[in-house]
Amino acid sequence: MCLFCDLAKHCVLENEHCYMLFDKFPKAPGHALIIPKRHVETVFEMNAEEWSAAGSLINAAKQEIEKEYQPLGYNIAVNCGKVAGQEIIHAHIHLIPKY
Repeated sequence: MCLFCDLAKHCVLENEHCYMLFDKFPKAPGHALIIPKRHVETVFEMNAEEWSAAGSLINAAKQEIEKEYQPLGYNIAVNCGKVAGQEIIHAHIHLIPKY
C-alpha cells in the first residue's frame, strides 16, 4: 500500500476528497501536506472536485498553522515525478510557512 494512502487515518484536517497532515520531515515549522484521498500519482490526475477540495483545505491548513505559528508568508509547492523531486508517488501539495 502507498504511504499516503495508509496515513489518511492520521490526518489533522479533512474534507470529502482530501486530507491534511503535517510533514514528517518539515522544511519549516508548520509544513503541511494536502493530499487527495483517491490514489493518483500527480496533481495532473486530480479531478475538478479534488482540486476544489484541495484549495479549501489549503485555506483551512493555513488557519491551523497560524494557531501555533506566526509565519510571515507561505510557499505552495508541488513536485510531479521523480525527476522533479517527488519522493512519494501519490499526489500532494506542500504548504510551507516562511519566517
